[in-house]
Amino acid sequence: MHKLLASTYKEFLLLTRDLGGLAILFLMPILLVITITIIQDGTFKTLNETKIPVLWVDNDRGETAENIYQNLAKVNTLELIQKTSENEAKELVFKGDYQLAIVIPENLSRDLDRKVDENVRGMLAKFGLNEDSISLAKTSNSQKEVRLYFDPATQYTFKSSIKNGIDKMIAKVETQRIYKAFQEQVTDDPNEVIFDTEPFVTFKEIGPDNNEKAVLPNSTQHNIPAWTLFAIFFIILPLSINMVQEKNQGTFVRLRTNPISYATVLGGKTLVYLCVSMLQFGLMLVLGVYLFPNIGLPKLDVSGKIPLLFIVAFFAGLAAIGLGLLLGTIAKSQEQSAPFGATFVVILAALGGVWVPVFAMPVFMQTLSKLSPMNWGLEAFYDVFLRNVGLGDLLPEISLLFLFFVATAFIAIVYNERKNAV
Repeated sequence: MHKLLASTYKEFLLLTRDLGGLAILFLMPILLVITITIIQDGTFKTLNETKIPVLWVDNDRGETAENIYQNLAKVNTLELIQKTSENEAKELVFKGDYQLAIVIPENLSRDLDRKVDENVRGMLAKFGLNEDSISLAKTSNSQKEVRLYFDPATQYTFKSSIKNGIDKMIAKVETQRIYKAFQEQVTDDPNEVIFDTEPFVTFKEIGPDNNEKAVLPNSTQHNIPAWTLFAIFFIILPLSINMVQEKNQGTFVRLRTNPISYATVLGGKTLVYLCVSMLQFGLMLVLGVYLFPNIGLPKLDVSGKIPLLFIVAFFAGLAAIGLGLLLGTIAKSQEQSAPFGATFVVILAALGGVWVPVFAMPVFMQTLSKLSPMNWGLEAFYDVFLRNVGLGDLLPEISLLFLFFVATAFIAIVYNERKNAV
């Protein structure tokens, strides 16, 4: 025990004397989290609050176009701007001034009514309810196109959502017109309601706590766990660099002459850097709770979650330290450890879903992401922050993080023993 404490004290002195390493461990994560959160908060507000201007060209000027317009006007994220010229709207969109222009074709309402009336009369005639309509010749109505002009830089998801939304609106208008045509044919009383056109199936979103109102995720809930995890794994840089320096300066040679095992040396490093990771995480929580609301960012809600959050951070810190110990043991120079460590952390972050959500990745990359310890840690943080789970539900992720630490530390010890035995 005394040897472990002595090794821990040595690591503490090395770390506190390395001001550059301390800056990487604490200042870099703070600046990173604040910067990324401010940038992404604008994106979240764009999706949830800011209205997207959309050009509207109505060549129909009928009831159908008016119904589509009213339905689009109810969408909170769209702001309709009326234009009279299709060419003008097209040029404004293709220049990037607007993301979308919607052009309603001429005679849409007239031709839709004509088509619906003919279909309804034909159907009633089949049942002998409207004999006069049997002799009516059907007019030839060509299909109508609602033209959508998108900015070439517009994302595919936005295009798909707009297309699906307009398609549903037009289908609703057609359905209501069919019901209306049937009612006009079977009754002479315009005030009599035969068909109920209100939707029978509705949707209701229920949160993890059965809340009546769904809670929308914000930029803080994503960036605090994601970039804190990224900062924790950046521990491998100063940790591996210090280990390489000790080897190059002969410190490891002197340690080998003392009755102390390599596992004890690694144990001292683990304790010091585990405390650092806990301080990093605590600092990030303080930023989210106290600083973010004062700079216009959403406040981080940690009520009743702090113990579970620190448990996840503890095991995430162990996984990062284990990787740093392995890298520091294998690397022979700082030129090997620093670039590889930084690049490898970025790769783990990309695979783990820190930058791009895992569900948005190709199937092969989704499978590969399951191998990233950052993915395990991030999912555990999301479980606590967003899914309100208990400790038992966190066991799979924290078990994987702990096993990763054990495996990397074991490989580092075995590699060192075999190298020194040669």
